[in-house]
Amino acid sequence: MNVRALARTAMGRRLLRAHLLRGRAEIIGGVNDSPWDALTSDEQAFLINSYEIDILPGVWGDLEEPLLSAPPGALAEVLLRLVDRGWIAVCEVEPWTAPDGRAGFQPGPPLPRESLPELLADPRQWEYPEDDWIGALTLVETAAGRKITRKGAGEG
Repeated sequence: MNVRALARTAMGRRLLRAHLLRGRAEIIGGVNDSPWDALTSDEQAFLINSYEIDILPGVWGDLEEPLLSAPPGALAEVLLRLVDRGWIAVCEVEPWTAPDGRAGFQPGPPLPRESLPELLADPRQWEYPEDDWIGALTLVETAAGRKITRKGAGEG
């Protein structure tokens, strides 16, 4: 399989994610007895994006109906459940400078839980920014979330 070629398209990235996550489920213990298998597809979509440290709008590419067509409020409920479980932190993208001086960006510190409902109620947060990602909400996997997405032999 040519992974680089697959990663160039949205469909290819989805196939790679599905393949990677299926492999994780097998490592954890097979079908239907892993924490991953107990999640809804919507919860899995948010965890995939936190694993990728993607900005919030990235979740649209992993959602299935009916939430794919749902208003952001319905999506916020799913995300807040995962935040409350301690599996995902919501941060803002901040500027970052690499050791060689190149400009980039990284997730800032986790935002307070009490600020999230208002932030997630803003439909603009669920759309890709026109230009710069600085200030966009990003999903970051926590240590507890890693136990769900990466648990393998000898881990967790």
